[in-house]
Amino acid sequence: MAATPTLTTSVLMRRERVPGPMAKWQAWRWVLHDVVLQEPTHSGEVRMLRDSDDVQIWLHPGFEVSLHRDDAEGYYLNATSPRPCWFVLWRMPEEATVCDEPVAMPTMVSLSYHDAGRWLDAQESVEQVAAPDTVIAWMSEFAQSHWVTEGKKRQRPESFRGLQDRFGNPASVSTDKTRKG
Repeated sequence: MAATPTLTTSVLMRRERVPGPMAKWQAWRWVLHDVVLQEPTHSGEVRMLRDSDDVQIWLHPGFEVSLHRDDAEGYYLNATSPRPCWFVLWRMPEEATVCDEPVAMPTMVSLSYHDAGRWLDAQESVEQVAAPDTVIAWMSEFAQSHWVTEGKKRQRPESFRGLQDRFGNPASVSTDKTRKG
């Protein structure tokens, strides 16, 4: 297996009509529809694949997903989860519009739980969609061959533990023998 194996993918974003009373505040919403494998030599422009009264499907090609040795634990966590998936970070830039409405723009695709966690910690829009079995097998093989579990760390003896009073503040023991009690 290569040092940094890579897949090329396309992201499909779905613009769908919001049903019911919620439509009063927002008529349309964007959601992740799918992530599909793409031929590395195939490049293309963002384009609409389907357009109906209630749904539009937009294709965003050319996202490379690489597996890195230092993130093998993140791939392992994904591969061993009940539903291994792609993670997609997407944004709504004001300059990208269709019919004077903002268009969802995916910016990154990953298979790592750690990447998804960092993106969520940064309060980004992150969604997930199931990954195909071939991709899960590819990711699992990489994770198993590169992930090394951390050994147990030595625990300090209790005698080195700092003293605290009942409020959790540092405490000290006085050895002053001249004091009468």
